[in-house]
Amino acid sequence: MSSYITAPWRGHYVRNALRMKDCIFCLALRGRDDRKAYILHRGRHNFIILNRFPYTVGHLMIAPFRHTADFGRVAKAASDELADLLKLSVRILGRRDKPHGFNIGLNLGVCAGAGVADHFHVHVVPRWPGDANFMPVLGETKLFIEDLSATYDRLLPLFRRAKPSSSR
Repeated sequence: MSSYITAPWRGHYVRNALRMKDCIFCLALRGRDDRKAYILHRGRHNFIILNRFPYTVGHLMIAPFRHTADFGRVAKAASDELADLLKLSVRILGRRDKPHGFNIGLNLGVCAGAGVADHFHVHVVPRWPGDANFMPVLGETKLFIEDLSATYDRLLPLFRRAKPSSSR
């Protein structure tokens, strides 16, 4: 027997994602207001941003400054930095929030689940046992222990103090 997990709270985003005229990542960068955009860190080639439609508290995304869907053609310096920012994100979330695991992934292309197919990005989703509950399924409501602004305020100082580890 198959089981399905629904995420109705993401319905508005999913229904409107294909109709978006502007890239959410490029808009966040152009706005120059990191707090309003929930940008936690800017590197040389990539940035870290909170997901406005998170699965759990601390759901981050790492995206290149350059608007591109082609992960395979990203310069080595940019992909190396992306890997360093991924390690930094896992380290900070691991120390601060003590998740029991992470979902980390790239959805390349619409058929692979990419809501923003033209600007690739990596999802970093901290996970805890039982972090999915009945509220999204029954009430189209998701319960979080804090709102995005509180998460941003809690994580920003940690990203400002931390330096990405370099593999070079």
